[in-house]
This record gives sequence, structure tokens and C-alpha cells, in this order.
Amino acid sequence: MENEEAVQLAKKIIELDLLRDEIWEYYAALTGDDAHKLLRLVQNS
Repeated sequence: MENEEAVQLAKKIIELDLLRDEIWEYYAALTGDDAHKLLRLVQNS
């Protein structure tokens, strides 16, 4: 059972990683050269 749960968790991690990439692409298109700067600003606030 643990192996099945581990496989499901691995699949979820992969899905989240792909979603993160998709969101980043959209975000970067919106913010341009300021993407990293704005992300850090929001992260640190």
C-alpha cells in the first residue's frame, strides 16, 4: 500500500510542477523583465 501511495504522491508532484511551469510562463509574459523582482517582493511581504 505504501508504494501505491508513494506513486500517487509522485504523480501529484509532477502535476504541480507542470502547473507551476504553466503559471510561470503566463506570469512572466504579464510582468516581463520585472518577473523575478515582483515575485521576490510579494514573497517577502
